[in-house]
Amino acid sequence: MADPARAARLAQRIKVVVAQALGKVVKDPRVEGVTVTDARVTNDLQHATIYYTVFGDEEAKEGARAALEKAKGVLRKEVGRNVTVRLTPSLEFVPDEIPVNASHLEELLREAKARDAEVAALAQGAVHAGEPDPYKRDEDEPDEDAADDDAGNGTNRA
Repeated sequence: MADPARAARLAQRIKVVVAQALGKVVKDPRVEGVTVTDARVTNDLQHATIYYTVFGDEEAKEGARAALEKAKGVLRKEVGRNVTVRLTPSLEFVPDEIPVNASHLEELLREAKARDAEVAALAQGAVHAGEPDPYKRDEDEPDEDAADDDAGNGTNRA
């Protein structure tokens, strides 16, 4: 079992090597819009998961996925040349969903802010329903609050 810090350093190195290889070694035009966002390596240094995003529509994303799968052997060879480990890790490419999730969260936050503004605008001129003092009191009954204050002053000694 390798050190997790070593696995993290190796992941960063693999991320850089794969990104450079996509620009220089892989000649497929479908990978031009691919950005490597992150890489993770298992603690035994045998498997690397590389996260990527693609600039473009669904067709570009599907083409980039196919091109990465096709170029997986060439990219693994480049990783093996540029990384000093006994065994070259296998590569797995996974589309990164963080930008999609972030844009969805931003949309939800904009919607919530708009609703808050609507509620604030409605509350601006609103008044409470009913009377200012909603509690009913009989005029001939003494005020209970005053009786409670007298009981709490310590004059009742037994």
